Amino acid sequence: MRKYAKFFVTPKGERAARGGHPWVFGEEVTKIEGDYANGDLVDVVTSKGKYLGTGFVNDHSKIRVRIISTNTNDKFDEAFWERRLRYALDYRLTVMGERDFNCCRLIFGEADMFPGLTVDRYNDLLVTQTLSLGIEMRKQMLFELLIKILREMGQEIRGLYERNDVRIRLLEGMEEGKHWFATDLCPEPGAVTTEIVENGIEYTVDVENGQKTGFFLDQKYNRQAIAKIAKGKHVLDCFTHTGSFALNAAKGGAASVTAVDISAEAVQMAEHNAAINNCSDVMHGLQANVFDLLSDLFNKHSREYDFIILDPPAFTKSGSTVKNAIRGYKEINLKAMKLLPRGGYLATCSCSHFMKEELFVKMLQDAAHDANVSLRQIEARQQSPDHPILWQVPETNYLKFYIFQVV
Repeated sequence: MRKYAKFFVTPKGERAARGGHPWVFGEEVTKIEGDYANGDLVDVVTSKGKYLGTGFVNDHSKIRVRIISTNTNDKFDEAFWERRLRYALDYRLTVMGERDFNCCRLIFGEADMFPGLTVDRYNDLLVTQTLSLGIEMRKQMLFELLIKILREMGQEIRGLYERNDVRIRLLEGMEEGKHWFATDLCPEPGAVTTEIVENGIEYTVDVENGQKTGFFLDQKYNRQAIAKIAKGKHVLDCFTHTGSFALNAAKGGAASVTAVDISAEAVQMAEHNAAINNCSDVMHGLQANVFDLLSDLFNKHSREYDFIILDPPAFTKSGSTVKNAIRGYKEINLKAMKLLPRGGYLATCSCSHFMKEELFVKMLQDAAHDANVSLRQIEARQQSPDHPILWQVPETNYLKFYIFQVV
């Protein structure tokens, strides 16, 4: 006799669960048998009571149950979670290699069967974001296990910082906040900054104040692709953040690089990173609104750039705002295509899951038509493999990245 409450679901919920999707939405629950508290494990069953999976329940969330296992024999003890952590770490070591294991995403939520949990590694610091109550209630065990396993692997870890300063936690019935994770394993973590090396480029990462968890790791190998074709080019890197694309272009031999961001702090950090990589003679920062800057350059009939990089923030974070997002993406891509000379290069991307691949491609086709140019595709890329795409969970497939020559 299983000890968990039973959540009976609709045929739609059953199809999703059988198809491998871990989310059960509130409207898909038809009946509940047994007692439970939010954050508990519960069984998800068909209308006839046949087992589908076990997951974390939260009545505060639209996602009522987050399935973590479809094996009735699983015992959700410390050994279970340690096996799952080791599996995730072994995967990263395999696909990233020893060098890039030092700076990568160690846990990518549902793709690693840790719903709502992100763990990024920046050299000797771990940064976490916890967006599900079930994980929140077990994080002391999980984080201590994670540090222990990494140290067993010979990895230096001096602290774990929690970046839970996101509003979605309020929707899950949890508080916002950011702070060091308190544990005897890391009694004095020290500074909130650390140094990382990615693609041979050094960065200072601020895990307390940087965007997201401090740095955008998912574009690691897309930056390498930029470096390959930057030699001799005059590069405009839009939405530069920490200057990562700009620095890869500079290291790739660009003649000049302008790194643009609306945030003064971002431009300052990009210029700091340029200085520590001895790129200040090639790369300079510019604080500006990218939309306005592209318009101004076009109105001046500027032809000073022959390589433009567009790495904007997610213009949409829900299905209801996709149409507005398409307009935003099209505006910057159209302006960039008009600015580039024939034979110039364009790198463009979207990091929003809601901006589906087919929508992004259609937007690029429309922009090229309106700009009266043709696009010669050089590469179509996605997020790096430390952000694995689970085919049964389309939400894990979010980054679209294209490099074109404008002909």
